[in-house]
Amino acid sequence: MRLGVLDVGSNTVHLLVVDAHHGAHPWPAHSEKVVLRLAEQIGPDGALTEEGADSLVKAVGMARTAAAGLAADDLLAFATSAVRDATNAADVLARVRDETGVRLEVLSGADEARMTFLAVRRWFGWSAGRLLAMDIGGGSLELAAGIDEDPDVAISLPLGAGRLSRERLRVDPAGQAPPSAEAVEELREYVDGLLDPVVEKLTGVGWERPVATSKTFRMLARLAGAAPSGAGLWARRSLTRTGLRQVLGFIRHIPPAQLAELEGVSPGRAHQLLSGAVVAEAVMRRLDVPALDICPWALREGVILRRLDQLEPM
Repeated sequence: MRLGVLDVGSNTVHLLVVDAHHGAHPWPAHSEKVVLRLAEQIGPDGALTEEGADSLVKAVGMARTAAAGLAADDLLAFATSAVRDATNAADVLARVRDETGVRLEVLSGADEARMTFLAVRRWFGWSAGRLLAMDIGGGSLELAAGIDEDPDVAISLPLGAGRLSRERLRVDPAGQAPPSAEAVEELREYVDGLLDPVVEKLTGVGWERPVATSKTFRMLARLAGAAPSGAGLWARRSLTRTGLRQVLGFIRHIPPAQLAELEGVSPGRAHQLLSGAVVAEAVMRRLDVPALDICPWALREGVILRRLDQLEPM
């Protein structure tokens, strides 16, 4: 069957269409995304602005049309932290449903962590042993660990790269100046404080193979010397703590506008790369992870795999 999955995240609305069946590898047939930065369109009252809601409705409608044009048998639509945290989420979801016919399912942070973990487990297989999976999104950080396809521990923290860039580093909107050393150090202390309660939970479960997903980790790994995207899906990519510290050491002095010019850095996410690097370094340091593998599958693939698991085998 052909499945479409629509991911409404903090930065983008991403449609992925795959060809798959129960027990098979889902092969991408089409991918398109629109950069909305919904998390930056949350007003002082915590509500998604009317402009933000307008852009979301338009993007979802376009995605539904695209999925139909590609003959998708089903469209799995979900939203993460930007919509989840909005005080007017119920009204926005109702408007999306009424105007586009698409029912957006709002995933909890724990569900994000679980489905990302499922994707990581399927990618690396049972031979990987106990897994530790980490994912830095725009609004939240997901951590999960366990031996099965459903993790023993699944945690979500408000440590997304976009959120921290806005609220903690207060990155220059024009991208012409890097944050101060004091701001970066304050951010590091803040991240450490939020990690304190979860370190023991995760280390209590333990792991043999630490893995990271998400665009943030992929960009950091690329800057540290990992293979470029052009090397293909199957190229092994990793990130060492030493390499990450070196990357963090130089990007903290570079304005976001210049970071966007570096190979492997997405221009739309350059402004939040430093925050992501601070979070990544803190997690690897606090969990004593010297190196981790980069998994090309993440939340979207986890949602697809869960849906395929619900199908009757042919």
